[in-house]
Amino acid sequence: MVESSPEKKKTDVLRAVDDEARRLAKELVRTARYAALAALEPGTGHPLSSRVALATDLDGTPTILTSTLSGHTAAILADPRCSLLCGEPGKGDPLAHARITLFTKAVRVERGSSDHARLRRRYLARHPKAELYVDFGDFSFFRLEIVKASLNGGFGKAYELATEDLVLSGDHVSSFFDWEEGAVAHMNEDHSDAVKLYAETLARAPQASWRLSGLDLEGIDMVAGDRVCRVWFDAPMNDPADLRAELVALAAKARLIASDRS
Repeated sequence: MVESSPEKKKTDVLRAVDDEARRLAKELVRTARYAALAALEPGTGHPLSSRVALATDLDGTPTILTSTLSGHTAAILADPRCSLLCGEPGKGDPLAHARITLFTKAVRVERGSSDHARLRRRYLARHPKAELYVDFGDFSFFRLEIVKASLNGGFGKAYELATEDLVLSGDHVSSFFDWEEGAVAHMNEDHSDAVKLYAETLARAPQASWRLSGLDLEGIDMVAGDRVCRVWFDAPMNDPADLRAELVALAAKARLIASDRS
């Protein structure tokens, strides 16, 4: 009798990565407010697990804000290798709900840089109470750059994902950096009714005071207090100039759905 190798058994367990798996993986990361961070404790090398508040950069890279007083900050400064677990349990068996482990490298963001300004804005849109301490000298933003990921979509739904399955790349990503801030402010100030429709009709979120917290090439993120939801575009965009037409089309779609439900 020939026994299967460990590598063969692992391959048999994993499903082929498809668009549905990629969408689920991105959804888990994009909509997470908190996550479990695992790093290696300096000196002992023992795994150190902490809860961290989470946001994402425009390309989908998870970001955290940490203080030098935190044990996990010392850990990722000493060894940038760390992992992030995203995915909240719901009713019933907690192991039946989707979750994703991201294998990442922590990269500290230089204060005063354009990257820092962008991450600060996107982070505070997700966690407004952090404005009380975000500019303290001992706090820093870190991008947790994804190396690979392990997705568990439920029983029998295991996937191994690569960086490109989760993170957007290309010149068209950077073209959104300076443009996004004004678009988000404009939608919240002048089109709050449309934002509410996006959340409550397209994302089927409960009624609340929804605000846009971020835009990217693949969709829009919205927040209302501790609630987070996301609406995906039918197809990724390559040009910021296409966003206005996309948002108008989403609003029309939402109004049509709302009309049919009434």
